[in-house]
Amino acid sequence: MIGGRSGWIAWPVGVLCIGVVGGLVWLAAPGIPAAVQLVGDVLRSGSAQNDRPAATPRPIESIGTALTDDCRSLYPDGLWASLTWQQHVVLDQSQSAPQTSATTVRDALNPEVLMTCAWRDGKGGTVTTTLSRVDAATAAIAGSGFASSGFACTPMSAAGVRCTKTTGGTSEEEIVDGEMWLTTTEKDWHPDGYTDQLVRRLWP
Repeated sequence: MIGGRSGWIAWPVGVLCIGVVGGLVWLAAPGIPAAVQLVGDVLRSGSAQNDRPAATPRPIESIGTALTDDCRSLYPDGLWASLTWQQHVVLDQSQSAPQTSATTVRDALNPEVLMTCAWRDGKGGTVTTTLSRVDAATAAIAGSGFASSGFACTPMSAAGVRCTKTTGGTSEEEIVDGEMWLTTTEKDWHPDGYTDQLVRRLWP
């Protein structure tokens, strides 16, 4: 606008702008090497972090399936896909104690937790599964213990039992066979065929 109206005003203003920009560049020049170094350090740090090897899952023994202590190895491909493809689903993996209302049975079994896989969907529903190793002699009396805690139990094999209990929107399923204990608690989220698929995975 100034240049179109008066050339004698535009020239001084242009020279002044160039001077201001030049002054800013002169003032910023000492900080350029430090800025370059900072960017380089950040990039090198990120590269070094990416170069770190991922934690290698440790193999564990099960009845009939080779597993690691990573939740991914516990789930057959179809079940894993149906859980992870849903929006806003979060998986928290840990070695937390089995989440069961039959706390006296849990204490009696004294489980060695191999992995706990806790899922939460976008609506707040949860599915928590824990796989543990237990003493076979103690496992033989698990059925009677769960039954006394309000579970309905049926034999799963010569040495195994499957017990279920539902209270409101919460369902629990306990499977003890040999030296393995699989426990699942579902709260307001009940994926189709969830436990059946895990059973086929662990006891093919």
